[in-house]
Amino acid sequence: MTNLPRRSVLAGALATPALLTRAARAAAPLKIGFVYVAPIGDAGWTYQHELGRRALQAKLGDKVKTSYVENVSEGADAERVIRQMAADGNGLIFTTSFGFMNPTIKVAHAFPKAKFEHCTGYKRAANVATYSARFYQGRFLAGLVAGHMSKSGIIGYVAAFPIPEVVQGINATLLGARKVNPKATIKVVWTSSWFDPGKERAAADTLISQGADVLTHHTDSPAVVQAGEEKGVWTLGYDSDMSKYGPKTCLTATTMIWDQYYIKRAGMVLDGTWKSTDTWGGIGDGMIKMAPLNKAVPAAVAKEVDIATRAIASGRFKPFFGPVLNQAGKVAIPAGQGLTDKQILSMNWFAQGVEGKI
Repeated sequence: MTNLPRRSVLAGALATPALLTRAARAAAPLKIGFVYVAPIGDAGWTYQHELGRRALQAKLGDKVKTSYVENVSEGADAERVIRQMAADGNGLIFTTSFGFMNPTIKVAHAFPKAKFEHCTGYKRAANVATYSARFYQGRFLAGLVAGHMSKSGIIGYVAAFPIPEVVQGINATLLGARKVNPKATIKVVWTSSWFDPGKERAAADTLISQGADVLTHHTDSPAVVQAGEEKGVWTLGYDSDMSKYGPKTCLTATTMIWDQYYIKRAGMVLDGTWKSTDTWGGIGDGMIKMAPLNKAVPAAVAKEVDIATRAIASGRFKPFFGPVLNQAGKVAIPAGQGLTDKQILSMNWFAQGVEGKI
């Protein structure tokens, strides 16, 4: 044994457990929680976020430990789930539905050391970031396809809630369709629910009875695509590639890709560079991608969609570009002008040709 003073040896022995504790703490994985508004299933909004969670876990491995709670109602139930996740030590929490916004902000104030990310919302704090995708870009492209494939010129749209995100999609689909058929119209049926297959199916049946020969939706289940397949009506999926539910009639789908965003943001927490930001990505950022076109879509139409996709991705073409009139026949977007992001994010009007009320 060395001749070190007894006090030094004792101090070293006492320090060892503390050092081990710090080392163990440093090696502990970052706990990351995800809150989902609907069941995961195998297609739809929640499923796409789940794919992002899986990609995050696969990429970062034992550096992170992810978990999720699915089918969480917006409101008090959401606050309970988010609060429990924070109390359980999750250092990063993704809340993935518009109605989770206020609960997220409320819980974040109570847990200032945790990081929160809210999808599709607009309220931020020092420890709350927001993120979303430019869904309307894909909607415009889907509208192009609908305009070519529809014989009646009537597109049926099953929509959840009249918030700007949904209104953008309806208008963009119409503008895409009217680029092909200036007389195209959209009929809207509201379900007042993000996920209710029964209501979605009933709305689809109603729209078919009103003459719609192309259907699309801003709801989370594949019920509309299934209804179209059963009745031989063209459909445009949403959130995911839903062609397996409509192999004959689903023309394409606007899909969301969250993988790289989740990997990037978790990495920032791990390396200490995370900041509260607002992200709004589109086709050019890889957050929006069109599903493969159905073989029934003519080659010339496929080429047109490809050209438009590249133009949108590069910023050379903007879906919301005037002249565009609103339902009352007044100028909503002047000729030669486009909308700013702020104007798009607060969109509360329907374009001329949309049959429905906000």
